[in-house]
Amino acid sequence: MRSGPCQESSPGAAPSKLRRGRAKISPLRILLSEGSSTSAREAITILGMQGHHVEVCDPDPRCLGRFSRFVRRFHRCPGLGVDPAGYVIFVLALLARRRLDVLLPIHEQGYALSKIREAVENHVTVALPSHAAYQEAHSKASFSRLLSELDLPQPRTQLVKTREDVLALERFPLMLKAATGTASRTVWPVKGPRELAAAVKELARGGAFTDVIVAQQLIEAPVEHAQAVFDRGRLLGMHAYRQIVRGAGGGDAVKESVNRPLVREHLTHIGKHLDWHSALSVDYLAAGEDDVRYIDCNPRLVEPMNALLAGHDLLSLLLQVTRGSSPEPLPPGRAGVRTHLALQALLGCAMRTRSRLELLRECRRLLTRTGIYRGSEEELTPLRIDWPSVIPTLFAAAWLLIRPRAAEQLASRGWGAHLLNPESIRIIEGWNGQPA
Repeated sequence: MRSGPCQESSPGAAPSKLRRGRAKISPLRILLSEGSSTSAREAITILGMQGHHVEVCDPDPRCLGRFSRFVRRFHRCPGLGVDPAGYVIFVLALLARRRLDVLLPIHEQGYALSKIREAVENHVTVALPSHAAYQEAHSKASFSRLLSELDLPQPRTQLVKTREDVLALERFPLMLKAATGTASRTVWPVKGPRELAAAVKELARGGAFTDVIVAQQLIEAPVEHAQAVFDRGRLLGMHAYRQIVRGAGGGDAVKESVNRPLVREHLTHIGKHLDWHSALSVDYLAAGEDDVRYIDCNPRLVEPMNALLAGHDLLSLLLQVTRGSSPEPLPPGRAGVRTHLALQALLGCAMRTRSRLELLRECRRLLTRTGIYRGSEEELTPLRIDWPSVIPTLFAAAWLLIRPRAAEQLASRGWGAHLLNPESIRIIEGWNGQPA
């Protein structure tokens, strides 16, 4: 376990669209729980622009968050997925020796940190629900049960336990989901018996049969996402957006903000039921404004930049909750705000086409902001604000033009040791107060 080099920097001028996100609280010294995800990368930009001191811990010294002038210090830590005890011991030791104000669980690390929340709170402030509530939101099976309990809509769903039960499924098409998993790593669309058998092999290889498997009706409808911030069960802010173009790993390459009062109402019920105290995001299928069906839940704030550009600063709201404030709920942001992630767009294009010519055309559309990118703002790698952020995208573009089939390999870098898996969850659940 070791810390990387210190990266000191001072924020510079920002484009007017991001100036709307000035901090509503005094600058804080903030530690992000990881730096590999797109959510962490976007949080770094927002926090840096608002004048906060940002530090990151991650097992990968080349993670996305490392390429930023806003990251003052990088700490290389054990991976949550391979050594959850080592990860939390590292974080607690880091918090004990560093002068920090806030720990921001920006990804799945909240699962482990909620188990040791009192130990964390001895050093910094953190917004986390109870571990039992985190479990209920994190597991796809538990979230499905929660939707049934609250009488909230979801596709026709069956929970199955054994390999034989899965192979006996007959209603196609369907989605097979392991109870835990991120970025569509453990989700398989199944259109018939042959694909079902292949998915079962993958589920068995990943150890998914130690828990319930979710078999869900496959519905063709636009995918939307909503993210919310709660203060002990009270909803303070919610932002929703529609996936316009799909990227790698099921992520969004292009998205556009929407207004969804019905989803806000549903999230109000979910947050109150769980007594949620942090950020919570849901994925759903939207056939219409009054026809939504929930398919997944993420107990964290997912890619907050589109919300900020729509005038809904959820990250600052989360920091206020973390610091013990109880602010008034935010009004909805603007609908129709389009943003994109160039890295996701290039990876998605390469996966779909395997064509250098199509990649060159996609690069041209991104650079000239034409086609699907007309009127869209880059949210992951803001070159004018944080020039190092574009380095991973430039590397990916060059490598994909040399070898388009490398898209899967590059995308899998985001599915690394910083994420949970069935074994690490089993270890965390075995802790009695402190990790062994």
